[in-house]
Amino acid sequence: MSSYYKPHRNPGWNYGGREWRLSRSKIDLFLECARCFYIDNKLGTARPPGFPFNLNSAVDELLKKEFDTHRAAGTQHPLAAAYGVDAVPLNDPRMDEWRDALKRGIQYYHKPTGMTVRGGVDDVWQDKEGRLIIVDYKATSKDGKIESLDEEWHRGYKRQIEVYQWLFRQNGFQVLDLGYWVYANASKDRAAFDGKLEFEVTLVPYVGTTDWVEPTLFELKKCLDSKELPPAATDCDYCTYRRAVEESLTKAGLVMSSHTPTIEPQPVKKEVIRPKVAQKEEPHEATGQLF
Repeated sequence: MSSYYKPHRNPGWNYGGREWRLSRSKIDLFLECARCFYIDNKLGTARPPGFPFNLNSAVDELLKKEFDTHRAAGTQHPLAAAYGVDAVPLNDPRMDEWRDALKRGIQYYHKPTGMTVRGGVDDVWQDKEGRLIIVDYKATSKDGKIESLDEEWHRGYKRQIEVYQWLFRQNGFQVLDLGYWVYANASKDRAAFDGKLEFEVTLVPYVGTTDWVEPTLFELKKCLDSKELPPAATDCDYCTYRRAVEESLTKAGLVMSSHTPTIEPQPVKKEVIRPKVAQKEEPHEATGQLF
């Protein structure tokens, strides 16, 4: 097992534990595959994570610094001005807390289910009427200008904005349905790398709906309280892999052990040492070889 992946979580961080919180990403996991969600949150064994996208993280960090300059000055970012969005980055002392996806984020205790829901937002803008606009940063490298997100796999991006909209509304803020992705697309058309990437940055609008969030929380709660393993999603690669491994082992007549096999020590044979008898050496012919 690598040091990067820890399959057995401290029980305090599982459902019912003192540290457990329902993150935005875990809501998405439930909608993707209820079985993987249950194994992760109830049993404490998460999927092996992908390695972090360090270039994307670097873009996120630089965008945050750039927008923070305008946040402190109370000025409109040129990208927002170019797209006719009359808003400025929200200047609130809690921004760093709301951005902390791993430990804090924006949180809300959902009393009907007894669950604390949280998520770490990239940015929040505010229009002249004081209404908030949820903004998420994305980075990629693909052909063409990015002006919309209409692929099936973009649904997770849309739910991400919608959960943030719901969280801020539950905290008493007036939030617009209209949100944005700040999308940085690295160009591959340059003649050479020359130690730098050039990005085309676009502002992609999205009108979110949060009607699905609360019903999902009740379904999710029912799943966690059940003593039965939920069915696997038909398109879940992780569940398909687990099932394929089980079938292959069964076919081969093998049993998977949860422990690393140990090698039993073998008895050491006692060697009897006999005195050597000196023998008369015979003369050797030269062969031209050293050994």
